[in-house]
Amino acid sequence: QLMESGGGLVQPGGSLRLSCAASGFTFTNYGMDWYRQAPGNQREWVATSTPDRTTNYADSVKGRFTISRDNGKRTLYLQMNSLQPEDTAVYYCKVRFTGYWGQGTQVTVSS
Repeated sequence: QLMESGGGLVQPGGSLRLSCAASGFTFTNYGMDWYRQAPGNQREWVATSTPDRTTNYADSVKGRFTISRDNGKRTLYLQMNSLQPEDTAVYYCKVRFTGYWGQGTQVTVSS
């Protein structure tokens, strides 16, 4: 099971930190992804954290977003800085290379 939290309304230029609490599988063995889906758009990949903590980012968020994981807490994070209106979306965490998704958390960037 994956449970996201931390979404909300933020002004342009602001920051949010999303969390994804994992249960029911061996968290340390799996890569984890963040995805997002804006209204009317397809779901898009945002970032990946591998079991050895290697990270990768979509070009649209590189330098602004940071993915991290706390294996002891079985939690994945996404620190989002310098948020812009185009970052508005529902954000989902996913167990990499599987069909397991969280329910999503809404992020709205607006003045």
